[in-house]
Amino acid sequence: MGFTTRATTTAATALLAALSLTACQGDGGEPAASAPKPSAATPSTGQSPAATPSTGQDPAARPSAGQPSGASSAYGSPGRSSKPGPKPTAGPEDHAPVTTPCTGATAKVVASKVTRPVNHLLLTVTNTGSRACNAYGAPFVGFDDAQAPIGVVDASRPQAVVSLSPGASAYASVLLSGERGGDPGAHGRTVRQVSVHFAPGDGSGGSVGSGTTLAAPGGTYADDDARVTFWQREMDQALTF
Repeated sequence: MGFTTRATTTAATALLAALSLTACQGDGGEPAASAPKPSAATPSTGQSPAATPSTGQDPAARPSAGQPSGASSAYGSPGRSSKPGPKPTAGPEDHAPVTTPCTGATAKVVASKVTRPVNHLLLTVTNTGSRACNAYGAPFVGFDDAQAPIGVVDASRPQAVVSLSPGASAYASVLLSGERGGDPGAHGRTVRQVSVHFAPGDGSGGSVGSGTTLAAPGGTYADDDARVTFWQREMDQALTF
């Protein structure tokens, strides 16, 4: 009888120990050996490294630290801009004032007879050179073999120097006779040749460069009172006097 009671007590004690062990494992005890913990040092294959944030740009397109910012490719070749470069600035000659006088070497003169006003010739000078020139003052006009040029109409002086670009023209009119008209003392005669020379820009009074000699229009009659105007920009201005 005592053996049976001892055996029963021993079995009950063993059952309680087993139940205690099971309860401890369910409450967060040491996990079973069949479920190994994942290693913290090795990232899983489905996780990307977090060391380099994404910038939305292909890493191959970004220039390296030693590559200039103007580079356009991953090979380090400098980029070329498609925008046109700045236009070249004009040189000093393009903006410098014109100081070259027109002469017979760079200008052509034509003498023509006009119906109004009467007793007038019209001189037209045209710049035939490749650069601008100035028609300074009034032309020096002589008839045939005269030793001195005719006088100048002072009232025709323009407000500014007449500058001629290549191909441009200026005008001067020749008054063939004065108030004495057909007076014998005015020494009127028929003119066959008209010589034209050009004034310099320094106002020295002499001519500059080569001149030109023209055949006078038929029936040109002049006397000692003949005068010439200053060069004008417009034909009408020249024929006003």
